[in-house]
Amino acid sequence: MFYHYKLFFLLILMLGSLISISSNSWMGMWMGLEINLLAFIPLIQEKNNSFSSESSLKYFLSQALASTILLFSMIFLSKNFMILKNIENLMILMFNSSLLMKMGMAPFHFWFPEVIEGLNWNNSLILLTWQKITPMVLVMYNLNFQYFFIIIIIFSMLISSFLGINQISLRKILAYSSINHMAWMISAMLFSETIWFYYLLIYFILTFNIWFLFKIYNIYYFNQMISFMKNNLLMKLIFSFNFLSLGGLPPFIGFFPKWITIQFMINNNWMMMSTLMVILTLFTLFYYMRLIFNILILNSSNLNYLFNIQSKNFLLWNFNLIILCSLIFYNLFFNFN
Repeated sequence: MFYHYKLFFLLILMLGSLISISSNSWMGMWMGLEINLLAFIPLIQEKNNSFSSESSLKYFLSQALASTILLFSMIFLSKNFMILKNIENLMILMFNSSLLMKMGMAPFHFWFPEVIEGLNWNNSLILLTWQKITPMVLVMYNLNFQYFFIIIIIFSMLISSFLGINQISLRKILAYSSINHMAWMISAMLFSETIWFYYLLIYFILTFNIWFLFKIYNIYYFNQMISFMKNNLLMKLIFSFNFLSLGGLPPFIGFFPKWITIQFMINNNWMMMSTLMVILTLFTLFYYMRLIFNILILNSSNLNYLFNIQSKNFLLWNFNLIILCSLIFYNLFFNFN
């Protein structure tokens, strides 16, 4: 059921992000983040759902902690405290760490999978997409200490790779996948804002694709997905293509941002880092493949090879396939090398 007050809070949430991004002062940036936080809490709340209440409390506490650290570091970085040169670098690290905590990147990810587990798919989409924009843009404004971000990238890829392997909750799988993709976005951000924007845009499209399928069929767990797709081969292929694209496997569109990110890293002599990132991304691809193998192989004796495409979903399936395979069209029309 849609409540009209949620539309109001959704607009305030977007307004808070825009205020924070466009602000020219520390205080305006902090106020935008707080408006965004306080507008998201009512969106999480649902009647007669204790899990949403728990998630809203966890989200508020973690974001309040990050905001406290952010405000503390901003006070020390202001002009009144510039005489304390020895702690300036420490305050910049605290500033970036608080923004990374707001994003949910490792090793500050402790709240992210737990919060998303208690949300419905609508709120999960907001948390996986829109709530990442503001902290990422603010990190982009202050990309000091390159080695610090290298450590964060490695931590994020390690934790997202290994903690996502044994998950059966699709929301947690998407959460760990988001941590992995954020590590790629930070690495892209170190070289070019344009690459980061392309990566963010394609990640949003892929996440929306998967969210829409899970939303319309009300699927939250792995066993639900298997039982739902028991006799529908087309649905199995659509889900498989979406997960392969999210994992960055060619010829799907998810490979495109990773392709250009790796190319820029190699051009800047980041050979070891790019190799390590590709190897760790294979672990995330592993638990995508585990899902795909199970939905394709289990109950294979009961497969119905007639697609049974409903007319109202025909446009959806075609649009989905065109998006997933659009990397082929990019190569054909733009001749990327």
